[in-house]
Amino acid sequence: MRPQGAWPPARAGKGPASRARAQSAAARSTLGARMAAAAAGSGTPREEEGPSGEAAAPQPHAPTSAPGARLSRLPLARVKALVKADPDVTLAGQEAIFILARAAELFVETIAKDAYCCAQQGKRKTLQRRDLDNAIEAVDEFAFLEGLP
Repeated sequence: MRPQGAWPPARAGKGPASRARAQSAAARSTLGARMAAAAAGSGTPREEEGPSGEAAAPQPHAPTSAPGARLSRLPLARVKALVKADPDVTLAGQEAIFILARAAELFVETIAKDAYCCAQQGKRKTLQRRDLDNAIEAVDEFAFLEGLP
């Protein structure tokens, strides 16, 4: 077993490659420290008192993201094209498109997790069509999908 922090393995030498490895290791440790500090935030959330004097549940904080980070994993232009394909829809605002994209992501994530549980019961890691069918039959929220080809 390697001791903690030994990746990449240290090599003796004074050339540019060893300097690059040292700089890379220093950058990773600095990045790790910054990520840990960002994840920790300003410490544990404070409990505030409610109107009855009891401690209220901590309020969730809005996630902060990097300037270039995407909020949606699905391409919004494709979602908008799908929405516009419906003849009943005349206009769709950007916020509505974003909410639909996020809802689709959550739906796919949920059904995929349930189907993966079915695959694990069969001692497999690869999802198959029958895993999705089993998840649809097992979970009441997916009843609207029953009977689809």
